[in-house]
Amino acid sequence: MKKLIIYIFSLGLLISSCEDIVDVSNPNNIEVRSFWQNEADAVSGVNAIYNMFYKPGTYSRWIWFRFDLASDEGFSSSPWIELAEWTRFIYNNYNFWEGNGWTYRDCYEAIFRANQVLYYVPGIEFQDQASKDQVLGQAYFLRALYYYNLAILWGSENNSLPIVLEPSKPGDTPEGHPVSDVWEQVENDLQNAIEMLPPQWDDNNLGRATKGAAYALRAKCLMQQHKWDEALQDLEWLVNGDGAQYYDLVPNYKDNFTHFNENNMESVFEIQYSDIHKAPAGDGDFDIDPNLGLNRGQFFAPPGIGWTDGEARPWIVEEFRKELNLDGGYDIRLKESLFYEQMAEDFPGNDKIYRFGMEVWNQDNYRNRVFIRKYGTDYYRDYDDYHSPVNVRLIRYADVLLMYAECIANLPSGNLDEAVAMVDRVRSRANMPKLEVNYPEATLTKEVFLKRLQMERSLELCFEGHRWADLRRWGLMENQEGVNELAQRDPDFNNFVVGRHDCLPIPSSEVNNNENLDQNPNY
Repeated sequence: MKKLIIYIFSLGLLISSCEDIVDVSNPNNIEVRSFWQNEADAVSGVNAIYNMFYKPGTYSRWIWFRFDLASDEGFSSSPWIELAEWTRFIYNNYNFWEGNGWTYRDCYEAIFRANQVLYYVPGIEFQDQASKDQVLGQAYFLRALYYYNLAILWGSENNSLPIVLEPSKPGDTPEGHPVSDVWEQVENDLQNAIEMLPPQWDDNNLGRATKGAAYALRAKCLMQQHKWDEALQDLEWLVNGDGAQYYDLVPNYKDNFTHFNENNMESVFEIQYSDIHKAPAGDGDFDIDPNLGLNRGQFFAPPGIGWTDGEARPWIVEEFRKELNLDGGYDIRLKESLFYEQMAEDFPGNDKIYRFGMEVWNQDNYRNRVFIRKYGTDYYRDYDDYHSPVNVRLIRYADVLLMYAECIANLPSGNLDEAVAMVDRVRSRANMPKLEVNYPEATLTKEVFLKRLQMERSLELCFEGHRWADLRRWGLMENQEGVNELAQRDPDFNNFVVGRHDCLPIPSSEVNNNENLDQNPNY
């Protein structure tokens, strides 16, 4: 079972106090002056950082609107107009909470919690140094993860993002930094994490950050900066080095998206979710019984099941159906990723959408639409809600292999055959033919290979939160030619302004209240 969730569920709140105004202690709060005393406090402190995964502003809910729906893979036709507009590059209110402010705030709250651990734990006595290093290593990893998210979503070369490395205090006005400084900080944090984290944890601690997770996250950071050689070195540890013994692709693609085979060998870093709850889901930061479930399914499920605030662009179905597998059928990843009108014809027996049959495609609110199946719960129940127990595989080994291929192909000395072999390894798990069968030109030149890889990543990883970072890395939003290509798949990109919309606006409240921050370009 998900032991890490149990630790987090039982965790008391860690709230730092302001400077004392009156010498009165609130017996309901844990104060800094009475906390950070022993090893148990240190472990609780690092658990509090993991607890941020259950906040709606991060991976429980709203971050997926930024990573998945703003990309060319998805969109929103929500009746909540402002919510839908924020996936269409129509930003009228920079303080819009669900579309911008909440995720921004929660990233920095997670960083604050990590900073507490990194500030106080070095002064705590542990029974052994290895245990202390593991606590600190997790804090470095988690701080790096949230700075990575800030860089991907809000990063620009303006002095827009604060880099805060100690517990903040009310009234602080931290200096803004360009995204290049943020990347440097992420790299430094992950170097510490790599040195301190174990390659594996025991069964009681599954879900905690590992050395492999730190290597993979740093590779992502380096790739965003086009530091292909350095990224390849990090990925080498997972693909051909000491870490290769811990990772592989699972035989069944679907096993990456259910709660039946979690923390498997394909999982490099996995967020633990649970359907344990005592009350209706709430958005409060300090609920005594927090919701530990994944909320995403409730927002992305089809009409009559969820809110359907997010759905898929039809081009993904068309792309999947361009080729057949080695048995003459369609790619199994299509079945497991999407609900669409021809799903029962393409996959015999695939004729249920939660509790509905294929007749729903005759309804106006279904016809010609494609809905997101990945990370839904239709495989074991006929409804979705705010309490999904399905873990999010934030970094999968398939992603690592495709990143490895991309790095090789971007190096002048890279062996294209080796890059092709990595992609073929991922395709083989889905019973798809080698690239040379249907895309022979992609095996002959690096330029064609890299363009094909853009599609291979979507077929394997669609709606797993990678596409926005991919589009930024590939430079498709840096010029009008690239934006026009995206607009052919996603008409929302007709609203996209080059030099502006590749990053989000900093919430107005942050810029207005901190003279040391600049707004992002052209906002």
